[in-house]
Amino acid sequence: MIESSGAIPVVNAWNEWDTLQEVVVGSATGACFEPTEPGNRPQTRGEGGAPFPTGPKPAEAVDRANEQLAGLAALLTAQGVTVRRPAPHDFSKPLRTPAFEVENQYCAVCPRDVMITLGNGILEATMSRRARYFEYEPYRKLVYEYWDADPRVTWTVAPKPTMADSMYRQDFWEWPLKERHARMHDSEFCVTQDEVVFDAADMSRFGRDILIQESMTTNRAGIRWLKRTLEPKGFRVHPVHFPLDYFPSHIDCTFVPLRPGLVLTNPERPIRETERQMFTDNGWRLVDAPQPVLTNDDMPPYCQSSKWLSMNVLSVSPQKVICEEQEKPLQDLLYSLGFEVLTVPFRDVFEYGGSLHCATWDIRRDSTREDYFPAVSYRPVA
Repeated sequence: MIESSGAIPVVNAWNEWDTLQEVVVGSATGACFEPTEPGNRPQTRGEGGAPFPTGPKPAEAVDRANEQLAGLAALLTAQGVTVRRPAPHDFSKPLRTPAFEVENQYCAVCPRDVMITLGNGILEATMSRRARYFEYEPYRKLVYEYWDADPRVTWTVAPKPTMADSMYRQDFWEWPLKERHARMHDSEFCVTQDEVVFDAADMSRFGRDILIQESMTTNRAGIRWLKRTLEPKGFRVHPVHFPLDYFPSHIDCTFVPLRPGLVLTNPERPIRETERQMFTDNGWRLVDAPQPVLTNDDMPPYCQSSKWLSMNVLSVSPQKVICEEQEKPLQDLLYSLGFEVLTVPFRDVFEYGGSLHCATWDIRRDSTREDYFPAVSYRPVA
């Protein structure tokens, strides 16, 4: 049972870097392969064109991932962080709604995709894929505990989209490169603009300012809903775009704040120049990450993420960052920037869609709402 200490809210996180006090670490137990659906076309890496597997993940793959997730949990505990874990869930069950059917669900490895803490509030995202429709369920018991423990905790659930066929551009996956490039600059991806759609991992917190990436997993209707919901609470919501990313999905392998005034950036996915100005006008330094140790061809065969999972670090404090143990070039860069770098093995988690930041949901940091962009002229949504 969670108990409020009075002065400190049990839910409190305003940014991505302040001292971490409580966190949820994901679990691979019960994980399945993501099915093919309009919002997702998983493919096996490597030669031969082997069909993508279906159904539950092999027990040995689940055990390997769980061992590394437990290693992350142990490291965080040793740093004085309270670690919580999601409840067991049977992801092998099919889903059927009035609008769609899907043969199985996915996993609870990446709580960051569906849950986000905004100040003293918890927000559940809509999600953008059918197999992930009920992915909030492993965290629901925890949310109730936080909500019951402290009347300052707010809890907002985004409207569930239908995920009907009409919500997707089903020809998106067959677009030739030329058309993809043209449409990409208009931010037209596999989800249409007709319903509110967003994944929480497309959001990044900077005190009172929140970046939200328009992507394959977050559309303009989703950004509009976030603006109307969060701006009355004092937040400023900024849509951002990375025009060289053909398949944008989740901001935390592209644009990663490390501490006030410093962002780790992806050299292959620069932020739109007009949006970069928000940072340069306020004295922020944008530093390119080094090339990852693994190339895209070296990634695990069932991993649908890119090599830039290397950037998916977890900040324990403004001076301390956790990095995947084999990413030595990134570790060296972080050292040179004045960070203490902690490392853990995490490659066996990659095929579940994320790395260290994705696999965590920070509940409480020692932070307050700050304005890190005083030079920004901001107009709230109408």
